[in-house]
Amino acid sequence: MSDSDEGRGTTGLDDAPSEAPPGGRREGDRKGQSVRRAIRAELEQDATQAEERSGSGAPKPVIELSHVNLSFDVPILEDVSFTAYEGETIAVVGESGTGKSTALKLILRLLVPDQGTVCIDGQDITELSFEEALRVRQKMGMVFQGAALFDSMTVFENIAYPLREHTDMSEDEIEKRVREKLEFVDLDPDRVMEQMPSELSGGMRKRVGIARGMANNPEIMLYDEPTSGLDPLSTGTITRLIMKLQRELDVTSVVVSHDIRSVFRMATRVAVLNERRIVFFGTPEEMASSDDRYLRDFLGGS
Repeated sequence: MSDSDEGRGTTGLDDAPSEAPPGGRREGDRKGQSVRRAIRAELEQDATQAEERSGSGAPKPVIELSHVNLSFDVPILEDVSFTAYEGETIAVVGESGTGKSTALKLILRLLVPDQGTVCIDGQDITELSFEEALRVRQKMGMVFQGAALFDSMTVFENIAYPLREHTDMSEDEIEKRVREKLEFVDLDPDRVMEQMPSELSGGMRKRVGIARGMANNPEIMLYDEPTSGLDPLSTGTITRLIMKLQRELDVTSVVVSHDIRSVFRMATRVAVLNERRIVFFGTPEEMASSDDRYLRDFLGGS
């Protein structure tokens, strides 16, 4: 409801003449006022909870790329900067070969920039040792293209793998965690835990991949083309799961995708890469309404 609608309701309905028919207009007024009060109370509660989560009310930067340059035989990224705040979902889009997946590798510290910094929770990770980088990586979950499950392992073993590698959890604790993550991605643990990846549909494999990425309860999730090759219904399911992670667990996510429709549904902000640089960084609404020729052509061809 807009401010103008509420204003009209207050001056036109709240001051209705006393001779209004009983049970008619006045009853509608009371119901309208009650609804407006409930909406205002819910909005105030949401704002209070958001402020409590952030501590001081200011958003917490979780991922920061600052003036990053990276080259191999040719330049890949030039002067790339963006910040993802706690609970945000940043989508990185662009034409093929523009360095989108390279940005994920920089965040994972699989690559180190030639210039610039990459910070996770305020810590510059570019100069860390291998062991230090592994510790930082424990804050992150990664969902690869095609899910990248181990073909020779069951669903249970795939999700349990990072828990066995990086924690001291008992087998009972591991089974409980695996069941919890499968339920979160809307899969029945009793049905799928002993199945092999080859027995699953493409959408189910992607969901198992997300469950494996979530296994260590990371504060950051990274996705490389999570909806590629999926039918529209499965694409919608994966998109809703990414949104669910943000909404229910306050996870900070970076999603590389070609699927603009899904991006516009899930992303809080979008980074558009073109010719090695970020040419736009803003909300989906700002991107859709932009008069920039490249953005209009990019969206028109999507």
